[in-house]
Parts: sequence; C-alpha cells; structure tokens
Amino acid sequence: MTDTQVAAPSSTASEPATVDATEPLAPLRRNRPYVLLMSGLTTQSLGGGVARFAVPLLALGLTGSAAAAGVIAAVGQVGALVATLPAGVVADRTDRRRLVVVAASAAAVLWASAVVAAALGALTAWHLAAVLCGSAVAAAFLDPAISGAFRAVVPTAQLPTAYATAQGRDAVAGIAGGPVGGLLYGVAASLPLVGAVVGHAATAVCAWFVRAPLNDDVSEARATRPLGALREGLRFVWAVPLFRASLGLFVAVNVAVNGMLVGINLELARTGTPPVLIGVVGTVAAGAMLLGAFGAPALVARLRLGALTVLALVPIVLAFVGMALLQTYAAYVVLVGLGMLVVPAVNSAMAGYTAAITPDRMQGRLASVLGLSGVAAMPLAPLVGGTLLEVGGIGVVLWTLVVLLAATVVGLCLVRSLWRVGTPDTWADDALPMPAE
Repeated sequence: MTDTQVAAPSSTASEPATVDATEPLAPLRRNRPYVLLMSGLTTQSLGGGVARFAVPLLALGLTGSAAAAGVIAAVGQVGALVATLPAGVVADRTDRRRLVVVAASAAAVLWASAVVAAALGALTAWHLAAVLCGSAVAAAFLDPAISGAFRAVVPTAQLPTAYATAQGRDAVAGIAGGPVGGLLYGVAASLPLVGAVVGHAATAVCAWFVRAPLNDDVSEARATRPLGALREGLRFVWAVPLFRASLGLFVAVNVAVNGMLVGINLELARTGTPPVLIGVVGTVAAGAMLLGAFGAPALVARLRLGALTVLALVPIVLAFVGMALLQTYAAYVVLVGLGMLVVPAVNSAMAGYTAAITPDRMQGRLASVLGLSGVAAMPLAPLVGGTLLEVGGIGVVLWTLVVLLAATVVGLCLVRSLWRVGTPDTWADDALPMPAE
C-alpha cells in the first residue's frame, strides 16, 4: 500500500473487467478483446523490430556518414519527447479504441511512404527522418491508450500475466528482428520497412474489431481543459511516493543497463569483433527476457514488489561485476543472459500494480508521465556508454555503471512505499481516488 490515503474504487476508479471473486478467472486466451489487442501488438512488435534493425543501415547508405545516420535516429526520440505528455491527456479524453486505430493507421501510412520512395529510388535522408519522427509521435499516442485498454479488459489478478506476455512478445521481437531484418535487407534495402507497415496496420485492424469499451465515460475528463488535465496528471503522479521514486531511480537503472550494453557493443566493434557476434549479445539478452517472461507470473504471484525488485536487480549488479572483472566476449554473452532473467517479472509487476491502483480516467496521463522518464533516458544511455568508453576504456564503463546500479538498488531498498506493495490479490485494496480539484 502506498503512503497516500487509499479508497475503494468509485465511479472514477472503476474495477476493470469486474468478475465474481468466488469464480475462477477464465484464461486470457479466452478474453477476446485482450487477444485481439495482443495479436495486433505482437505483429507490430515483430514488424517494428525488423524495421528498426534496417533503419541505421538505410540511414548510413543515404548519408554516407555514421554521425549523420545517428542524427536521423535521434530525430525519432525528439518526436517522442514532444508528444508523450500531450498524448496521455488525449488518451484520457478520447475513445481509446479509436485513438489506437488512428495512431496505428497514421504510422502505417508513414512507413508505407518510405517503402514506396525507397522502391522508386527517391527516398532521402529528410524523408526517412520525417517518417521516424512521425512514427515516434504515433507511438507516443498508442502507448497510453494501450495501457488504459489493458486495464479495461483484463481483471486485476491477471494484469501481471498480461504484462509478462507483453514482455515476452517484445523479447521475441528482439531475437527475431536482427536475423530477419538482415535477411530482408540483403534482398532489398526497403524490404524490412514493410514489416513496420504490416505491424501497424495489424494493430489498427485488430483494435477496430474490439467491441468491449476501453474507457469509462469521458465527458467528465473533457470538461477539464487540456492544460488543467495535464497538471492534474502530474500532480497525481507526484503525490504517490512510489511513482515519485520510479521517476528517478528506474531511470538510473535504465541508463546503467543500456549504457553498459552500448559500451560493450562499441568496445567489441572497435576491437574488430565480427558484427554477427556483436549481435549475439543483444540476442542473448532478448532470449533471457523471453525465458524470464514465462516464469514472471508465478514470481509476481508469490513475492511482494520490493523483494521482487531486489531479486531482479541484484543479479544484474553481480553480472556487471563479473563482466568488469573478466572483460571477455564469453563473459559478456553468458553474464548478460544470467543478469536479465528476472527483469520481466519486476517489469510486469510494476506495470500491473500501477494499472491496478490508478483510476481509469487517469490511466493515459499516468502512462505518459511515467513513460516520459524512460523516453528521456533513452538518449542518455548511448551518451554515457560512448563517452565513458572514449574517456577511459571499457573498464571505466563497466565499473562506473556497476557503482551507479548498485547505488540505485540501495536507493530502492530505502523506498518504503515499494516494500508495502503486496501480491496481486491485494492490489485492488490499494486503489487510489482521483486527486481533489
């Protein structure tokens, strides 16, 4: 339970997918709205993974400059940063099903324009940058809408399983994206981009066929001015100690982990490691995430959130220490896999608990505010990893980020609200009221 006063769900914090507590829950595979949403998102994740692999290569081919290719890739992050907070407000004021359909369709059209231009030999660096920026904006609107939609169609007790499945989906995309993208890129440079077109189109079509309501009545949300709604969302997040801690400490975790991976990849590249072997490091990490996703629901059901967080992060610290001591390719491959095994469990628990306790009409804003911290951290990881590598070599990268991650774990251990969160069967008791006007 969080430090703020809690209340039973009211008309502004309705229970998702209300069921009789005495009756066993039907498996998620029989939950038609959930299956439709997951089918579209799985296709999108796989198609997007294929496209993401090809984008840097395509950008390098268009510009002839690694630095310019990096700038093109960074444009997408700018689009996400600009759109994330407004997207959360829109997701709480709009029919979420319609928002998913429109945003996914817009992204599909943007990627299709790049495919057609590339096929005609007319694709330019500016065109590719515009597609990346526009698709990042579309993704910024999709994420909070999907977050609220999950809560609307999945019972609270099944939220950890739903989010663990999403973790597994993304891990599969991480495993398959590189090999499939490389194969398609060898046939035609524009072919991997078709994956993004198909994936976003599948999300739009599947969401269109969802007939279950994905929102409560939005008339009350629309009565508040957009800027006022945004302030309300920021105030709500800041009022919850666990959310405040998440904004800072989990950003540090992401910077440390991703900065470490960037530093290792750059070190392997500059020491002449074949690209296919460099890709193995990311594939092993994604494979560990996939394996961990299978066991995540059982761990979440048995462990409180604080214990689960420590169980997930301590192995990463130990793996980092091992890599710093050994500094060999084999150590990187083996230890990155061992370190990432429990990460899906803590991710699904945190996402499930957050969705379970947040009022329905605040879901979009909460997802966007918390998501902004992750979006803002993304450019920091390569900056930190690359700069530390340039200044002091791989040893400095590894030991510096070991210290950062270890300090963050200590900080999380001191967050009392994290340790008060129980297992999923108690999450509904922590449901929060809407903030006072």
